[in-house]
Amino acid sequence: MSAAAVAQFSLQSKTTSSSSSEQWSWLAPAIAKKAERLDADTSLVERCLAGEQAAWEDLVKTHTRRVYSICYRFTNRDSEAQDLTQDVFVRVFKSLGTFRAGEGSFTVWLARLTRNLLVDHYRRTKQDRVTDAIEDQLVVLEEKTALGARTDGLLAGREAGELLQAGLQKLSPELREAVILRDLEELEYREIASVLNVPEGTVKSRLNRGRAELARILRRAVRPVRPATSSTPAENWERSGP
Repeated sequence: MSAAAVAQFSLQSKTTSSSSSEQWSWLAPAIAKKAERLDADTSLVERCLAGEQAAWEDLVKTHTRRVYSICYRFTNRDSEAQDLTQDVFVRVFKSLGTFRAGEGSFTVWLARLTRNLLVDHYRRTKQDRVTDAIEDQLVVLEEKTALGARTDGLLAGREAGELLQAGLQKLSPELREAVILRDLEELEYREIASVLNVPEGTVKSRLNRGRAELARILRRAVRPVRPATSSTPAENWERSGP
């Protein structure tokens, strides 16, 4: 190969490499931020295991919101979610020594522990859930539907959140947890697979089914209610005639 050809090939390689680097450069901040969080969590865990009370307080403060969010999305009851959040951290305190940083992030470990506790809770309170919580949500949906003509584009803020929460309660537990972990907690597929202890393909299948079912529920919830047809004066007159 001639010197000119070698020089041209080298230039093309550098250009391609530079273009490829620029293409993925937008990911760098997110990757760096996630790595920083992982390091911070690992450090907190190590300090907790060393007996530092301040580290335990920081760990709880850092992750309480996420744990509460998962519990609330699953139960739809504030007081129940708060109690479950406390139960989660009691379990975390007892089993923190089983966390292995090399086997996954603390966030995934915590989500798996939270999910397992919610499964236990769901089994214990299944009858109450059926007779109370779901019926309450059906009433909420009926009231929302009766408010009048609505479109998806007009739903916003608190009302949209209430409808979403009510819709989640109508999903089966396995579909609900997939939607919560992916769309609300924004875990990656592989992380959700680790939390649920199922293959990624199963996660995607449940997520697709959950999204589709939730969309149907929400469409029904906001479907415009057509007012009763009122008669015109002429029609009334015709009915009153001989």
